[in-house]
Amino acid sequence: MPELTERVDRLEEAIMELVYIQHKTEMEIQNLKKEMKEFKDEMMREVKRINKQWGELANKMGTIVEDIVFPAARPVIRKYFKCEPEDLMMNVERKREGEREEFDIIGACKDKVFLIEVKSSIRPEHAKQIKKKVERLFKFFPEYAGREVIPVLASLSIKGEILNTLTREGIYGMAYKEWEYMDILNFEDIQSRA
Repeated sequence: MPELTERVDRLEEAIMELVYIQHKTEMEIQNLKKEMKEFKDEMMREVKRINKQWGELANKMGTIVEDIVFPAARPVIRKYFKCEPEDLMMNVERKREGEREEFDIIGACKDKVFLIEVKSSIRPEHAKQIKKKVERLFKFFPEYAGREVIPVLASLSIKGEILNTLTREGIYGMAYKEWEYMDILNFEDIQSRA
């Protein structure tokens, strides 16, 4: 019997040790879950912060290109269209009849209105977007009604196939010419089609 008692004692000790190990493991799992949740929350905050910075950078890139294009607008309008803009505005937001529209650059001469949309990189769909803005321009600028609207897409550079698309659509493409000065790259092509 002493052998049996000894075995029971060892079995009780083993059970107590298993209970202790189980309790300790459960505590470690709870701590690990808590740490994982804290890590996940921290990563979500970091992702939001990075996304915000990307958005701010993208917005800044857009405004940088606008800041470069805007001073070139007046001399380009004078050179190619032989008129002096009486109004030249950048980042114009207008509201009419419950609708709102933003315009990057608006230049107005006596008989023409220049709608200049600025993109950090011009894509084919921008041609459709500027055409829609042309259709809505006089709703937001009734003071320019009756003037010819000249659509211009501007960027730092324009790829050849994009410039061809703009030419087919009758939209002027404005960018750096050989990185020396801002210019309309397809003026003669559009004029020869008219």
